[in-house]
Amino acid sequence: MQFPESWLREFCNPPLTTAELAETLTMAGLEVEELRPVAPPFTKIVVGEIKEAVQHPDADRLRVCQVDVGQGALLNIVCGAPNARVGIKVPCALVGAELPPGDDGKPFLIKVGKLRGVESQGMLCSARELKLSEDHGGLLELDVSAPVGQDIRVHLNLDDTLFTLKLTPNLAHCLSVYGIAREVSALTGAPLQQPSFPPVQAKLEDKLPVTVSAPDLCGRFSGRIVRNVNTRAATPQWMLDRLARCGQRGVSPLVDISNYVMFELGRPSHIFDLDKIHGGLDVRWGKAGEQLKLLNGNTITVDDKVGVIADGQQVESLAGIMGGDATAVSDDTKNVYIEAAFWWPKAVAGRSRRFNFSTDAGHRFERGVDPSLTVEHIERITQLVIDICGTPETACGPMDDQQVNMPQPQPVTLRVARAAKVVGMPLTQAQCADALRGLGLPVVEGEGTLTVAPPSYRFDITIEEDLIEEVARMVGYNNLPTTPPLAPITPKLAAEATRSPFAVRRALAGLGYQETINFSFVEERWEHELAANAQPIKLLNPIASQMSVMRSTLLGSLLQVLKFNLDRKAERVRVFELGRVFLRDAGVRNTDTTVEGFHQPMRVSGLAYGPNDVLQWGRKEQAIDFFDVKGDVQALLAPLRATFEPGTHPAMHPGRCARVLLDGRAIGFVGELHPQWRQSWDLPQAPVMFELELDAVQQRAVPQFKPVAKHQAVERDVAVVVAERVTHTEVMDAIAAAVPGTMLRSAVLFDVYRPKPLRAGEVAPAGGLAAGEKSLAVRLTLGRDEATLTEAEIEAAMQAVVAQLVARTGGRLRV
Repeated sequence: MQFPESWLREFCNPPLTTAELAETLTMAGLEVEELRPVAPPFTKIVVGEIKEAVQHPDADRLRVCQVDVGQGALLNIVCGAPNARVGIKVPCALVGAELPPGDDGKPFLIKVGKLRGVESQGMLCSARELKLSEDHGGLLELDVSAPVGQDIRVHLNLDDTLFTLKLTPNLAHCLSVYGIAREVSALTGAPLQQPSFPPVQAKLEDKLPVTVSAPDLCGRFSGRIVRNVNTRAATPQWMLDRLARCGQRGVSPLVDISNYVMFELGRPSHIFDLDKIHGGLDVRWGKAGEQLKLLNGNTITVDDKVGVIADGQQVESLAGIMGGDATAVSDDTKNVYIEAAFWWPKAVAGRSRRFNFSTDAGHRFERGVDPSLTVEHIERITQLVIDICGTPETACGPMDDQQVNMPQPQPVTLRVARAAKVVGMPLTQAQCADALRGLGLPVVEGEGTLTVAPPSYRFDITIEEDLIEEVARMVGYNNLPTTPPLAPITPKLAAEATRSPFAVRRALAGLGYQETINFSFVEERWEHELAANAQPIKLLNPIASQMSVMRSTLLGSLLQVLKFNLDRKAERVRVFELGRVFLRDAGVRNTDTTVEGFHQPMRVSGLAYGPNDVLQWGRKEQAIDFFDVKGDVQALLAPLRATFEPGTHPAMHPGRCARVLLDGRAIGFVGELHPQWRQSWDLPQAPVMFELELDAVQQRAVPQFKPVAKHQAVERDVAVVVAERVTHTEVMDAIAAAVPGTMLRSAVLFDVYRPKPLRAGEVAPAGGLAAGEKSLAVRLTLGRDEATLTEAEIEAAMQAVVAQLVARTGGRLRV
């Protein structure tokens, strides 16, 4: 909301400087975002009248003007403006005047000079040269009544300040100069100049038939006919100046009048060309397929969720938002219909965004506009139309006011003790009552309570907290005491057997991964393909069409990051994300941290692509594989030891995917991207990914210290031939079951051997490996804390290991 300070002070003029006024508004919740002078500083520029303008003898585009600036003698000024002519009044910079700085930042000083041999004793100015606007088409023409010689700053009221307010949605009653003045009066005690709306005498009996078919759209519809207006009249300069200082350019007198009253009183209205209306008007909800060409030139298609004003043939206006082109006023308009209505905020809210534009009217109506003053505001508009566009034949008809569904504000009660507790300072009932009455709110006092019947312009007052906020604003936020918290503060310490999410991030960063942060809403296709989620959680109002559902896996977000980097020639990518996923779960109930029907766990996911190491001389380049990322997962979970078993995941390769288990509990998956999705994402090679439950990754065993072993351990190697289907986990489980107690300190697989395929006619060597077999070599480290192992104990342990391997895996000792 932008407005000039001078207009505000016409309604309420407190004894405050501009800075003090801005501070008062800000501390009352009406944040002053910017203070800006109307015009930059300049001096010795006055109103001048051109008395004579003749062609320059040596220049086709220059004129020699004789200018009266109220000094008796005329000034000889050379001017190149195309509109320099006899009789107009323009700003004239006298010798010694200092104009606003130009593009180089330096001020421009006016001196006596010669242009093509003719002396020039000043300069005639355009609006752009005075930094009043960007218009540089010619001299700034002033009103014919401007006093010659008057300082231009005084004549144009340039010693003014533009206020720009950043208002919250509940302050709809401040979306006008009068509304802000009402607040200033309450804050400072300065008197408020109440506007008057004398009725305009109706000289006609004409009424336009209007039907309000949708009371849930329009609660009140007022209007009147005005005939024989002159739409070619010029909008007064004072009105254009005020509109410009509110950020609104002049259009035509009727449109300017409607905009002026909107900024003055907060009342959006619309003026129809009466002769373009077919029959009467019908205020209703739209019908599917109906089209409307708006004043901005766009043609839209409406439906039954959008309110419209229609005549007997077509839709003429978008209710509460913008008028239609078909009934727009023009220079040929003679008869008009002035309309002011109350549109229910919920019937207007969000409609502009459906058509990708916004208007000042829609901005106000969706927040709430006073329904009680439609008639009075039409009287104000009518009088302005007659004053500006009136002719001897101009006459208006009677007011047509239909009140079909007016809002009924409910009384709201404020408990003084509750207000004191919420505000955090002692408050008396008298203080609260004075604050509310100062805002113009009717107050009925009870024992420790104040009951307010909200006026029609205060849509935001519906609950007790709304009144408490008003009291706090009037008392002054800067007057609230700084009170330390009184509640006991108990630190919430994490269990010793857990680590923080930050520690998880740091561990992954230490493994060479970089963190990414992605949206929780993703493409629906990702959910179908990567999570096999046939019914993803859909958003009611997505920020973009490709972000329409909530994710149930983090893998799609990481693949998108990978694709983004590959498209920019990245060769090696390591990324991870800690984020929330969203799953349907009927067992979840509403609590402070949960939403009924939805489970929202945290997960950690990573992706590796490209070489398994950065470019170096010490080792050959090798592409990342499943076992590299499996090792990263093991390092992330260490010192806890995870086990891995073959698994299936919709996003991963059927034969290169493992389920991750921790103490027998499945906590996630690790695997290579499925070939089908690799092809659809157009990836040169398959990335390897993992996704784990964050709460499981955060678990940590409390460290338990043990003395260093005093006796030397022994190492033995065992090689066993097993079928290809036998897994590493099965072999390790058999070894662990064979060695008693704590004798087995470690078992490490250090070699895997598979025979080469036989050529045609070749015979496998005796004692060798058959097709479908592999040899696994494991190094065992054996020891005991009490004493050194004997050869008998070592041999017994090795025999037990071989026996368990044969029994559990069906293998045989390799010789």
